[in-house]
Amino acid sequence: MSSASLAARLLRRAATASSSSPLSTLARRALHLGRAPVPLPRRLPAAASSPAAAARRFLASQSPASSSKDSADENLRRVIESEIECVVQSEESLADKRIDLPDDFPFEVIDNPGDQSITLKREFAGEMIKAAVYTNFDTEEDLDEDDGSDNDEESFKPAIEMVVTVEKPEGPILEFDCNFNDDELAIENMRVLNRDNPDAENVYEGPPFSDLDESLQKALHRYLEARGIKHSLHDWLYEYMMRKDEKEYVVWLKNMKEFIGN
Repeated sequence: MSSASLAARLLRRAATASSSSPLSTLARRALHLGRAPVPLPRRLPAAASSPAAAARRFLASQSPASSSKDSADENLRRVIESEIECVVQSEESLADKRIDLPDDFPFEVIDNPGDQSITLKREFAGEMIKAAVYTNFDTEEDLDEDDGSDNDEESFKPAIEMVVTVEKPEGPILEFDCNFNDDELAIENMRVLNRDNPDAENVYEGPPFSDLDESLQKALHRYLEARGIKHSLHDWLYEYMMRKDEKEYVVWLKNMKEFIGN
């Protein structure tokens, strides 16, 4: 599967799938993509019907539907197998393509199968730096912001979401919500968390990052760069996370196929 095909799949998934998912508390802080539940329409009272119509409905409800179910299940199984084959071929074609780490890459990469995120971890001058990076690419926002002038598969490249925490042996914890794209590493928000109760509600978290003084914004960017969180990570992260998304997608398809077959 070429990068264009992968982009097309991501576009389809962004257009048809819900962007919310059961993430950790850290992820919920980072990704503000959840949607309020849409209330179901009320059922209107059924109109009065004739005894003959009621009898037809009764007979229809007694008709066996197993053949229709088997046909639908078999069709779904074939479609899933075809999709798995397509993605596996893409993975095989990329197997020999090496993803080069950025120069002086200081992080340990923690990648647990089945997770939609990876964690970059390092110690720095007595601090513990962790960056949770998500495959839940912000595709919907990218599509909404697209003006249609360059909406082709080859140019589609979703942003990468990251939550960075800086923790010292004692005292509060700094947390940054970041957004990677081709042009920059943007800090969307930052918070000072209570170490003993980091998930406390109704706590003052400071003004939006964009409202901070420009000199303070630049100083915070340099603060992260000194700890290894910088734009030079983008290309490596993008390739790594796209491949992880492919692997997790295959596992997800296989799990669905197993469910259909049982």
